[in-house]
Amino acid sequence: MNSLEKFATAKLAELEAQNLRRWLAETDRTDGAIAIRNGQRLISFCCNDYLNLSQHPEVKQAAIAATGRFGAGAGASRLVSGNHSLYRELETALARLKGTEDACVFGSGYLANLGIIPALAGPGDLIVADALSHACLMAGGKLSGAETLVFRHNDLDHAAELLRTHRSQYRHCLILTDGVFSMDGDLAPVMALAQVARDFEAWLMTDDAHGIGVLAEGRGSSFVDGKKADVPLQMGTLSKAVGTYGGYLCASRAVVDLIRTRARTLIYSTGLPPGVVASAIASLAIILREPELRAAPLQKARRFTRAMNLPDAQSPIVPLIVGDAARALALSAMLEKKGFLVTAIRPPTVPQGTARLRFTFTAAHRDADIDRLAALLRDAELT
Repeated sequence: MNSLEKFATAKLAELEAQNLRRWLAETDRTDGAIAIRNGQRLISFCCNDYLNLSQHPEVKQAAIAATGRFGAGAGASRLVSGNHSLYRELETALARLKGTEDACVFGSGYLANLGIIPALAGPGDLIVADALSHACLMAGGKLSGAETLVFRHNDLDHAAELLRTHRSQYRHCLILTDGVFSMDGDLAPVMALAQVARDFEAWLMTDDAHGIGVLAEGRGSSFVDGKKADVPLQMGTLSKAVGTYGGYLCASRAVVDLIRTRARTLIYSTGLPPGVVASAIASLAIILREPELRAAPLQKARRFTRAMNLPDAQSPIVPLIVGDAARALALSAMLEKKGFLVTAIRPPTVPQGTARLRFTFTAAHRDADIDRLAALLRDAELT
């Protein structure tokens, strides 16, 4: 065994001892909320396809038709020859939904944040980020070389205190936050954060991966107060409620033009396959025309939280924090035996001592299955 293999083996053993080793499990998804794993049919409560659009006949047909017309891949980066004609249609639809002048689509949400943030901030600039911001927001901040300060989760006073103390020392400032926090399901106070940003001449950027399609008539977390918050940088993904793949930034035309020119993860990545872009266009059209579909995931989540005597869900994501990683794994295994797929979420994805079951609710979940899931959990020893 060479030194690399020794290192990997020792590291894996260390993670195994802490119940933190990860394993890939083959999982095939079918219509609705059903997943097949190890030959077992399971009702999945851990998928982010909130509107089940990845399985929608119109979405699948759009992907098939575009693939037949344009081929299976883009062939090059968007700035070379991979910017096929479907991109313009998708970016126009995204900008219209988000109330901005323009949009730019990336290969994934992670790539979007790794590209956008360093294109806007660098050495001599300041980033102020919510403590529970998604890992890719934090990674984008590190890549930028800007000074990064973290404020306590959703604590506006702490954010303002950091800005009051430090903002004047830096050229530009970005405030980063999730719109819907992916592991806790709560919402950022976007409208109030926008005011903090204005007060300190900072640029607010929200990651709306889990808001688009399911909050505020599908427009996402920047619209939950009934009007558009002043968020100049609305980032998000197409891989959750939109049901396909890719990331995006919705912003002013000048900002989007700068991102297309300077974001390294756009410049040096092959464009998305035409079928993926076409399917996202079809999904957005369905989101716009079906209000009952948009509303269903949050309604289902609230049915569960009420059955569990928990605070009303703010989004389709509901965490059940059990603390210990081994306990979370045991509960996940128990639910799988009963026909439910619910993944245990463990550090470092969540802070130490907050291992949890993370439930996600989709439009296709049946009320009877939600009630049965809640009954099983009420009878279980959760801690």
